[in-house]
Amino acid sequence: MKIKSNTRIVEPSSPKKPGLIPRRDFLKYLGGGVLIIFTPLEACKNMAESVQGARSVPKDFNAFLHISEDGIVTCFTGKIEMGQGTITALAQMMADELDVAIKNMKMVMGDTALCPWDEGTWGSLSVREFGPVMRKAAAEARAVLIQMASEQLKVPVARLTVSNGIVTDKLDNSKTISYAHLAKGKKIEKHLNEKPKVKAPSEFKIIGKPYKRTDSTLKVTGEAKYAGDIKIPGMMFARIVRPPSYGATLISADTTEAEKIPGIQVVRDNDLVALLHLSRDKVDEAIVKVKAEFSQIEMSVTDKTVIDHYLKSATKGNIINSKGDIAAGQKLSDKIIESEFYDGYVAHAPMEPHTAAAMIDGDKITVWASSQAPFSTRDAIAEKLKIPSEKIRVIIPFVGGGFGGKADNPQTVEAARITKLSGKPVMLAYTREEEFFYDTLRPAGLNRVKSGIDKDGKVTFWDFSVYCAGDRGSDTIYDVPHQKTTVFDQGENDPQVHPFAVGPWRAPGNSNNTHAREMQICVMAAKAGMDPLEFRIRNLKDEKMIAVLKAVADKFGYTPGKGPSGRGYGIACGTDVDTWVALMAEVKVDKNTGHIQVVRVSCAQDMGMCVNPQGTLLQIEGCITMGMGYALTEELLFDGTKMITQNFDTYEIPRFSWVPEINAVILDRMDQPPGGGGEPAIICMGGVIASAVFDATGAILYHMPITRARMLEALKKV
Repeated sequence: MKIKSNTRIVEPSSPKKPGLIPRRDFLKYLGGGVLIIFTPLEACKNMAESVQGARSVPKDFNAFLHISEDGIVTCFTGKIEMGQGTITALAQMMADELDVAIKNMKMVMGDTALCPWDEGTWGSLSVREFGPVMRKAAAEARAVLIQMASEQLKVPVARLTVSNGIVTDKLDNSKTISYAHLAKGKKIEKHLNEKPKVKAPSEFKIIGKPYKRTDSTLKVTGEAKYAGDIKIPGMMFARIVRPPSYGATLISADTTEAEKIPGIQVVRDNDLVALLHLSRDKVDEAIVKVKAEFSQIEMSVTDKTVIDHYLKSATKGNIINSKGDIAAGQKLSDKIIESEFYDGYVAHAPMEPHTAAAMIDGDKITVWASSQAPFSTRDAIAEKLKIPSEKIRVIIPFVGGGFGGKADNPQTVEAARITKLSGKPVMLAYTREEEFFYDTLRPAGLNRVKSGIDKDGKVTFWDFSVYCAGDRGSDTIYDVPHQKTTVFDQGENDPQVHPFAVGPWRAPGNSNNTHAREMQICVMAAKAGMDPLEFRIRNLKDEKMIAVLKAVADKFGYTPGKGPSGRGYGIACGTDVDTWVALMAEVKVDKNTGHIQVVRVSCAQDMGMCVNPQGTLLQIEGCITMGMGYALTEELLFDGTKMITQNFDTYEIPRFSWVPEINAVILDRMDQPPGGGGEPAIICMGGVIASAVFDATGAILYHMPITRARMLEALKKV
């Protein structure tokens, strides 16, 4: 089968430069914005298969790169691009290590037939974990190419230098040879026993420089292609008969009325009942005519009673940190503060819902998926369909937001099952209601904090308990002689704890724990009669945390003031993915309506080596904007296992009018390993807004999100 289409090549230096290329043969469509290699595709595919092992990162540098006969260097990565900017940062890293021009770099991302194995795109690991491995591969490739040049030019290696992919004799500029001439578009067979070192920061020419996102023009103009944009001749649109509540199982499905619509096809496989039609509108019309019966799970918990539910269902806690003696710390305390903080369930709510296109050709299946994990997606399909993973190819075009929610990809397995059952190409895109229903939610969490201070404003003890949200970000951070952290029920996918499936949501658990810790610190500072910044620094020994706090204060233009000062200034800090982060915010609170307007936010990050400062700034801005949602409005309402919140009419995400003035400073730490940039700033947004509201009004907000109703209720207690 041939799929007729035109596609675009994305180049880091020139995202608008099109390469309109006619379709060649079976399944060479990767989606606009991701490099499509046509002439050498089969050679690259064979090369990839020969150098990568199953479910492991390959040792051979050929798995990571290919140099074509025209000098274009292709970077292969199992990572995907979902808005975090790795399409640019990884290209920068490889270009710098190889000494090639950034304009000659192209990216192939998330294709299981072409790219080296990868565990998935999450945890801000693309630059900090995959990046160093890729750089080592590029460093070896560069050294091998220089050796090859030495042999052909008959010049010692020590006399050779490289610039923009051209190897030149330092003593005779007429002696040159290009990478393209050396590689000839083929796999490089030569390897080194002693691996070269990667470049030192002083040698960087591209890493650390700001580059515009290479996919930005495509996305702004609407040219970027996603899984839902795939078009295959004869493709059928699919809808699946869905249960009314989570965990319900299908008993029967009467499709008689649905089948009266001309062109409707029904496929069944045990628990799967799907309707197909060439028109999406027709299959939408048909699905509501199906009369289905389900057995349902009853669970007596709602969004209003879930806190009590947590406390009743919590099992014995696991102490993950213990230092000193809490009782001894209490005796040293002049003041003791006890608090309970609660953060509700939050949806990922990506603009692009879970989507997959699938087709079968002989004994092979290809799936284009909105997914963060192409290889585990492939393996899940193989397991369900009981076919070898080598017979399955998963291709990830651009992904329209994931935030951890597309690490689990049920739609891909469903699409593959349907295409195998029907023998036809299939498009399966979740409706917005299905997206909310099947999303793996950020778990709601409860934090109980008991702490003390002495007369000098030093924290004497810290007793921190986490219920159901997980322990990420639960570190004490502050210098406390007597401290303990207890975690009750991580609770992931435990039906006795959570009424819905839960999973990672941008720094899982850290936003909950940072909110609780930083609000407790603000309250303690007020009780001590101290400025909240001064109080933090007095109780810190972590030099990196002190540095980011001082940097953000300088960026914000902060002047000390005891809280609540009435100014509406908030502070929060924390660590995530090897990055230290501090935020300051200014808010205005309308005491008549409860409306909170975030006026400005400043952020400082110590993230080690920053590959692309421009990309990092965009990530910070995205974290701050998204973080306002969980802090102010995003709340899921449910009754037992029935989801009440089903769309954006009742689930309010941040709007353009909300966006505050944002500025940031990235500390110069280029001599350090890279930390993550995709998650740190968001962990502080709940804490920084709540502490700013406290500074503005004196009201302590224990419950996230801070809706207008909760704000008005808290004001009554001031």
